[in-house]
Amino acid sequence: MSTYKKETHAFRERWIEYVLQLQQEICTTLEKIDGKGGFVTDNWERAEGRGGGGKTRVIAQGNVFEKGGVNTSVVYGKVTEKMRKQLGLDGEKWFACGLSLVIHPQNPFVPTVHANWRYFELYDEKDNVIDRWFGGGSDLTPYYLFEEDAVHFHQTFKDAMQPFGEELYPTYKKWCDEYFTNTHRDNEMRGIGGVFYDHLKPTPERDLEQLFLFQQANGNSFLNAYLPIVEKRKSQPFTPENKYWQEIRRGRYVEFNLIHDRGTLFGLKTNGRTESILMSLPPTVRFDYNYQPKVGSEEEKLLEACRHHREWV
Repeated sequence: MSTYKKETHAFRERWIEYVLQLQQEICTTLEKIDGKGGFVTDNWERAEGRGGGGKTRVIAQGNVFEKGGVNTSVVYGKVTEKMRKQLGLDGEKWFACGLSLVIHPQNPFVPTVHANWRYFELYDEKDNVIDRWFGGGSDLTPYYLFEEDAVHFHQTFKDAMQPFGEELYPTYKKWCDEYFTNTHRDNEMRGIGGVFYDHLKPTPERDLEQLFLFQQANGNSFLNAYLPIVEKRKSQPFTPENKYWQEIRRGRYVEFNLIHDRGTLFGLKTNGRTESILMSLPPTVRFDYNYQPKVGSEEEKLLEACRHHREWV
């Protein structure tokens, strides 16, 4: 094996190690907060000779978390014609490793949260890397708007990105606002955003090691961004009407994931593990015909926040 290939594999192994360590840290911390629910681990391998597998960790019917998944995967294979046409991949083989999580709370005053950090490599017929990039981000989907929570979430990721460039947070915040949007519903965001980025490739200004550190800074900030909000809201009393609204908004979450989300589509189109891919869907949802919240209500306040891109920090 050439020195170049050894370095490539060593880099991949470092990223895999980090992803697995982060998964363990997040699951352990969420279990402590929940106090009842524990994560069930499902180790899986890709079927029919396709390469790789993953570790799906799921929590359900806890005190705090109604359903959640913190998944890692390390997968690879040949670039198929379907991938060339639908995903625009111009190479012979590919490798991907990442962590993806979605947490759906019991209490409607606790927001749903999503996060994903991933690394992708593309190879030629001689297994030389011809392209590589990082992607990821995290976004918050509240059912009721507490502005201080939105500020805290955004500020945490802004602080994580600041050492790598003043321009990064506003750029990736805007990208998140535009990406996590149900364009089929008059450009209504599914939540109040966060940060999102994709295809971060090495450049002379920001090499592969810098990108790795940037990913770590974001991944390491997740618990600091989300947990204070959970602790603040998890015991807040709620009514059946609050729960009803939560399920209405969860319907919008389902719509986005099944219609627009590139990660979901990539997983399904590369013959990924369906159970792990669709663990992001909430356990109960409502699709009432033309449901409209009462004018001046807290529900309408949340909806208005989802209809307009706001600067939280």
